[in-house]
Amino acid sequence: MKQYWAIPPEHSAEFVAALEDVLAVYQRAPDPAHPVICMDETSKQLVGETRVSLPAVPGRPQREDYEYERHGVANLFLFSEPLTGWREVQVTERRTRIEWAEALRELSDRQYPTAERITVVLDNLNTHGPASFYEAFAPDEARRLTERFEFHYTPKHGSWLNIAEIELSVLSRQCLDRRIQDAETLRNETRAWQQARNAASKTVDWQFTTADARIKLKRLYPVIKP
Repeated sequence: MKQYWAIPPEHSAEFVAALEDVLAVYQRAPDPAHPVICMDETSKQLVGETRVSLPAVPGRPQREDYEYERHGVANLFLFSEPLTGWREVQVTERRTRIEWAEALRELSDRQYPTAERITVVLDNLNTHGPASFYEAFAPDEARRLTERFEFHYTPKHGSWLNIAEIELSVLSRQCLDRRIQDAETLRNETRAWQQARNAASKTVDWQFTTADARIKLKRLYPVIKP
């Protein structure tokens, strides 16, 4: 038996610099003019039934045939504001720079139109950054969006620092852990999930600080020789 982990490198200045940067963001006081958003993404294979499943009855769970039809893969962008208990899931056909840029513009102009600057914590993927705005939009619009955002990236092998990953885990358990046959059904299901969690104001109380990291993750810090 083996377990798979994203094990960070020891004595890595690059890792701990990004680690402490993200942790400092999480210590900021709430400020509606400068919201802190966490963003993550995942994919969902769309599959359909080849035979009608049998509904659950007392003493017997729902039964579905082991055969299924593949209907492609959908991408999900998840945005979460941990301090307010807000989150949103956007379902797209692909996960290119274009879709990411359009999702960020939606976040900016529809969800936070009055914010002075939006801080986003996200994983360091090649699609996640201002260059994607210039791939998707005219230069004036790309520059406008670039100035709307402040990006902070989790270190490589440190995606656990992204609070949106917690939300994705909940989404996977509560909504995605079953067969969904098409993107429209996926949108409806994720929308219902986010509305329920937003109505309950499910927040995340992040407790891990820079002081904790310097003690518990001491092996990751470079050894300074006198």
